[in-house]
Amino acid sequence: MKDKYKLVGPIYDWLSAFYSGKSIHHCKVAMLDHLKPGDKVLFAGVGHGMDAVHAAKLGAEVTVVDLSETMLKNFQRNLDKEGITVKIRQVHSDIMKVAEHEQYDMVVANFFLNVFDEAMMVRVLEHLIKLGKPGADVVVGDFSYPTGNFLSRAVKVAYWYGAVLFFWAFAGNAVHKIYNYPEWMKRLGLHIREQRHFRLLLLNCYWSVLGKKPV
Repeated sequence: MKDKYKLVGPIYDWLSAFYSGKSIHHCKVAMLDHLKPGDKVLFAGVGHGMDAVHAAKLGAEVTVVDLSETMLKNFQRNLDKEGITVKIRQVHSDIMKVAEHEQYDMVVANFFLNVFDEAMMVRVLEHLIKLGKPGADVVVGDFSYPTGNFLSRAVKVAYWYGAVLFFWAFAGNAVHKIYNYPEWMKRLGLHIREQRHFRLLLLNCYWSVLGKKPV
């Protein structure tokens, strides 16, 4: 399996903080307050992993799945460095090969779906929904769809392309427009329960979207 994050992985945490301050972290953990002790939650893409740690500390049974060995090693290194001993199951795999259908109370895709072109993004989101139990929560945290006046939208789009072009150059991620995740989630049968926005320089640059799978 090709590790696209071999170059970017070691500096991923620094990049996140540099580009957003703490906004991305706040976005990633926003919807975890819906978890209950004993809930099974899957994180697609480990990222810096502190959202997964937060979920585990809340008493959830946590699984993280990532195709990048570099990102998983970085995650484990962070756990060891901080002395974090909560139990987290780590799976080194393509998320599309995870066949644990209807096994999870919550499925989380934080800054994960944006690595794909639109057609593949929809396929991955559809697969993630299948991993959730009937009635499961499906969470997507990412760059928010541009709204507001012309200047506000233009700044948000420029900010987005700064990130997407960097990851295209160094990780081979797809270059595409900002996705309107709530619309796609509704098209795939989810009920949108909640949306929370997170600001950077007075602009709502990120959002966390919570969808509910039908029972």
